[in-house]
Amino acid sequence: MLASRAFPINLFAVKLLFVGDIVGEPGRYAVRQLLPQLRQAHHIDVVVANGENAAGGAGITVNTAAEIFDAGVDIMTTGDHLWDQKEVNFLLLSEARFLRPLNYPPGVIGQGSTLWHSEKLPPVAVLNLQGRTFMPPLENPFLCARAEVPRLRQMTKIIFVDLHAEATSEKIALARMLDGQVSAVVGTHTHVQTADEQIFPGGTAYLTDAGFTGPHESVLGREMAPVIERFATNTPQKFGVASGRILLQGALIEIDNESGRARHIRRISEPLGA
Repeated sequence: MLASRAFPINLFAVKLLFVGDIVGEPGRYAVRQLLPQLRQAHHIDVVVANGENAAGGAGITVNTAAEIFDAGVDIMTTGDHLWDQKEVNFLLLSEARFLRPLNYPPGVIGQGSTLWHSEKLPPVAVLNLQGRTFMPPLENPFLCARAEVPRLRQMTKIIFVDLHAEATSEKIALARMLDGQVSAVVGTHTHVQTADEQIFPGGTAYLTDAGFTGPHESVLGREMAPVIERFATNTPQKFGVASGRILLQGALIEIDNESGRARHIRRISEPLGA
């Protein structure tokens, strides 16, 4: 059953759906099954999804990316599992709809931002950043955002940011820094959907974590027994993707066409087969 409170039709707003981390085949299946219904029910214009765990729960391949795009995702973001599959190099070199975190050093293949275009709406910029606290060391996302956002604002005022980060404080701090300069900052990586959706005074929508799309009868999308065994014994285990209670999680955001300010933000958590 899809969320009953659809946004009202507004010809002067962009309706953006962000889909939280897609985990393995169950997550891809949820996107295939639920995304067309969500698009229709909420009059969604553009869909952004984090796909870094889409291939067996670790990384992404050419085929899994194609499956997600074919299901209706317009732009795909990633994070620290970007390099888990060798095929990602092909995507980074050839797929304009595919992003890696912007704050890799100069010369690394791929792009950290892009523009989505449509005939009837203003361009929508999507920016992918990765945090550094408890994460692999990259360039400073705060400094990268300070340089990139003004460049994107020369092309559009509608800017969506996926901040792939572990620390809540880092996510909030970066979003507060960008308040009034971007339309929305939504966090990924922890796979636990937070209940702090809000619109900051400058008009930037914010959610600390979008959650994840995949099996929730699990430990963050993985089979429970090997994860428990790893914590109990500190021995290596294979963390397979779980299969039960599949949800599509994320956020719906309505953005004013003229100003780029967010009007509404709402968490979504849609069960498969309900």
